[in-house]
Amino acid sequence: MGTLLIHNARTVATFDNADPAQATELRNASIYIKGHRIAFIGATADLPPQALQADEVIDACHHLVTPGLVNTHHHMYQSLTRAIPAVQNAELFGWLRGLYPIWAGLTPEMVQVSTQVAMAELLLSGCTTSSDHLYIYPNGVRLDDSIEAAAEIGMRFVATRGSMSVGHSQGGLPPDRVVEKEDAILKDTQRLIEQYHDMSHGSMVTVAVAPCSPFSVSRELMRESALLARQYGARLHTHLAENDHDLAYSREKFGCTPTQYAQDLGWLGDDVWHAHCVKLDDEGISLFAASRTGVAHCPCSNMRLSSGIAPVRKMLNAGVPVGLGVDGSASNDAAHMLNEARQAMLLARVGRAMQPPEVRDGRTFFGCDLGPAEMTVRDALSVATRGGAQVLGRSDVGHLAVGMCADLVLWDLDTLGFAGGAVHDPVGSLLLCASPQADYTLVNGKVVVREGHLETVDLGPLMERHNRLAIGLAEAAH
Repeated sequence: MGTLLIHNARTVATFDNADPAQATELRNASIYIKGHRIAFIGATADLPPQALQADEVIDACHHLVTPGLVNTHHHMYQSLTRAIPAVQNAELFGWLRGLYPIWAGLTPEMVQVSTQVAMAELLLSGCTTSSDHLYIYPNGVRLDDSIEAAAEIGMRFVATRGSMSVGHSQGGLPPDRVVEKEDAILKDTQRLIEQYHDMSHGSMVTVAVAPCSPFSVSRELMRESALLARQYGARLHTHLAENDHDLAYSREKFGCTPTQYAQDLGWLGDDVWHAHCVKLDDEGISLFAASRTGVAHCPCSNMRLSSGIAPVRKMLNAGVPVGLGVDGSASNDAAHMLNEARQAMLLARVGRAMQPPEVRDGRTFFGCDLGPAEMTVRDALSVATRGGAQVLGRSDVGHLAVGMCADLVLWDLDTLGFAGGAVHDPVGSLLLCASPQADYTLVNGKVVVREGHLETVDLGPLMERHNRLAIGLAEAAH
């Protein structure tokens, strides 16, 4: 069993409390790691003697240490179609219609390479655990392609078996040539769960069941997917209430709100998380809270596609589990997880400023007058760490404590972007100053990013290959 010591960090932010304001923050602290678990966390002066004889010692006197960030929603293959000119200004449905014909050309090699490019971006921005929603399977593509890519690069992975079964001829949004037969979807999903799904402590791979959306799958597939997932103890994931068109589609096709539709099909519960939920109404928030249904909040994507501002503060206040997601690389168009947390904080504050004035005791209060900020730095970082772990059903990651997986990030505070900020509040400066890259990223006790460089794959050839495939994919669609 290997050992590693993070020695004498300037600050360690543990996020060891559900209330971010009550979480432990340590100065001049050290973390001793045995194998994949944290064995000691506390004042450097209290280190056990054997810790100083660790196989590797990282001097962290210039660093802030945080838990690894947790990404709850992504479409990694979309890294190949970032900044496509034809859809740069489109909203969700138009954006999808413009990209489906391109994605129809995906190959297994493209999925493998784009998955690693997306994961490299995540790891370098402090993310240690990520889900991915792969819902399109042309030309022999399999979810195994993503799982193999994750194992090579060293990211903890929640692989979701997405699907689309209702094409345009049946009233769905996707073209018929990119949908699958429902019996084949369920059979392959079962295979993947049986082969890869591992819920043991420190597991590097779990599998979730993830029909794409109400506008691309049938009621029957939604119901059967829920039954299959619960038979195996796997989680459930889909898109829900992303924008006004999504809301209108549910009302027209199903005669109810997206939340009511999800409830009718068995898609509420503490084993379910939905992406976006921008248009979740008060009834929906109450149902989510009562059932402990999770939400993947994707602020950059929601802005990029003009979907709106999700009512995250309302969700958190009601007790809805909320995590953070970068969403697909073609709707963000980035996968910088720390910047996503910064955007979540900033967007929440803008959202409150846009609310109608309130009259209290004859006085008019505007959003900026209503008391504490809608979302603090520590609120946003808590959503990005322990919130994401809760949404993904992981109790072994998301905060720093003895016995937890050694998934953590070291941020170098002695860099230009932190000048004049870290001296006042190292944790606050992480989101209020320019979003940095991670100096070190550890996953399951292993150093995956060292001094800002990815250790597991050679980025130069990977990016060259990725760009060549991206050009070929786009050109083949014309």
